Amino acid sequence: MITSQRSSRRLLDGVLILDKALGLSSNHTLQAARRLYNAEKAGHTGTLDPLATGLLPLCFGEATKFSAELLEADKRYIATVQLGVTTTTADAEGAIVERRSVAVDRDAVEATLASFLGEIDQVPPMYSALKREGKPLYEYARAGLVVERKVRHVRIHEIRLLSWSGDRFVFEVSCSKGTYIRTLAVDLGERLGCGAFLAGLRRTGIGNIDISQAHAMEDLERLSPGDRDAILLPPDALLAALEAVVLETDDALRMRQGQLLDWEVGKPGQRLRIYDESGSFIGVAQVLDEGRLRPLRLVATNRISMCVVTTESGAGLDKNRL
Repeated sequence: MITSQRSSRRLLDGVLILDKALGLSSNHTLQAARRLYNAEKAGHTGTLDPLATGLLPLCFGEATKFSAELLEADKRYIATVQLGVTTTTADAEGAIVERRSVAVDRDAVEATLASFLGEIDQVPPMYSALKREGKPLYEYARAGLVVERKVRHVRIHEIRLLSWSGDRFVFEVSCSKGTYIRTLAVDLGERLGCGAFLAGLRRTGIGNIDISQAHAMEDLERLSPGDRDAILLPPDALLAALEAVVLETDDALRMRQGQLLDWEVGKPGQRLRIYDESGSFIGVAQVLDEGRLRPLRLVATNRISMCVVTTESGAGLDKNRL
């Protein structure tokens, strides 16, 4: 979601790594942060349910052009599962549907978690924002309707038990985009033979961004305006998964003007983050199969100058070293 308001709000470019509080919607959190920073334009990089906490990167100004990048990234969560109870929403907000006895031990929980490693099929929950015929599924669910949902293929990269207490356990999971942790909790409960719902959820990682980088809203409110601005990351912080290229002056100018460049490196379809020789961020471009480089999303000229291109080792890249 992106919001914009013309008035006395500031032209502010950057990324805020926020630790969303329990009980607040992602949009409520976004609006509160926009007001705090007095930013003209703001957007988030994918929603978290009100009952979930954790990573919610927010974008200001030119960074909103790249907010969709994190939608494609892998995610990490810490989830709490309540066994023996199923609910209408698959989480703690829903009404109880059924209670069953729980007769599982730690070994059974660990073995069941391990059985979900790799590619799995999920049916999206009815209480989700996924749309059917232009309407979110949760609207059908609230009307008492159940509609057919397409099975989606997702991947569980890592999953491990953190704690277990008889009828409740906590696990950590790293997964591909589009994975519903509520559905995973329900499926775990069914495989254990007692049913379950998701009792708590905390997002701890998105791509290369970790919860250790996040700031709570109450901490931000105590900072001075200058200190708040200082913790913003540059817009290209969302693009760390893309290889970086430094263009020579003439090519950088042509790229900023939206022109195609002759290009002989990289794979067709590959997207690259582009900088000029001073280290200023230009935007994202894509390699075409006919030996060209096409600009995809560019920052406004003279708006972004604080981004310095680095690789993991700190060395800049040029097109001859890609």
